[in-house]
Amino acid sequence: MVPPGPVGRADFETVVAGLAFWNSQVEANPERLCVIRRHTEIDAAKRAGKLGMIFGFQRTAMLGEDLGRIKLFRDLGVRIMQLTYNNRTLYGDGCLETSDAGLSLLGRQAIREMNRLGVAVDLSHCGHRTTAEGASSKPVVLSHVGCNALHTHPRNKSDSELRAMAEKGGVAGIYLMPFLDIRGPRNTDLVVRHIEHAINVCGEDHVGVGSDLSIQPIEESPEYKKAAAEFVASRRRAGGGAPGEDLPLYIPELNHPRRIESIAVALGARGYSASTIGKIIGGNFHRVLGLSWSA
Repeated sequence: MVPPGPVGRADFETVVAGLAFWNSQVEANPERLCVIRRHTEIDAAKRAGKLGMIFGFQRTAMLGEDLGRIKLFRDLGVRIMQLTYNNRTLYGDGCLETSDAGLSLLGRQAIREMNRLGVAVDLSHCGHRTTAEGASSKPVVLSHVGCNALHTHPRNKSDSELRAMAEKGGVAGIYLMPFLDIRGPRNTDLVVRHIEHAINVCGEDHVGVGSDLSIQPIEESPEYKKAAAEFVASRRRAGGGAPGEDLPLYIPELNHPRRIESIAVALGARGYSASTIGKIIGGNFHRVLGLSWSA
């Protein structure tokens, strides 16, 4: 994901500069990095031992009211767009909006254009009505969510929302965030219970791991704690902070580079087959992105 900058700021110039930066990093390190623009390039990157980056947006502020920018950003490598962050946008209501007004007309037009161009529609962070009204003709993704049936939180999704996503052929990624249960404890078992619940609701073809934030371990140094506190405070001032953001933004037991392997081992211990585990730790997202990106 291309970071959008401070809360409330994802202006056109800042985002274009961010894309230019990451493209420059790829150009400077072609033996290690690549930008994924086509579905076949995911497997090609793996075979070449490269880190394949998929550019995506977590909000739509950079589009303004100009739907032509969807194609512009696609041409710059963006392959997934989230309609809203936590608050209201021109395209729909986010998960913290109490009015829950749903998609706007512009939001519906944007989804049609994303479908036409082959940009995946992401309904994470969207409000309940926006999620329900995500009228996509292609599979949608809930790239990083939890299950409200296990812990009620604005960032999590209801069973009906998860089921509707699955019926469209999409995939939900269970995140490794404290919002799975802000009451604690937060451990591998909690993550697996959310994955298991989503499988029971959606089926094994529609669930994945949506880690959120970086896969890199977080070291809670004094500098990190200070920066994290300032980050949370700025989000609250802007009205974009969700409950529990003052907690460590990771699962302590999985705060290491091989966290996906740990999840796979935990799923295996619960009796899931290697085939099912393969779907959960990447296969389902691989398949759905191919469908979403198709012409």
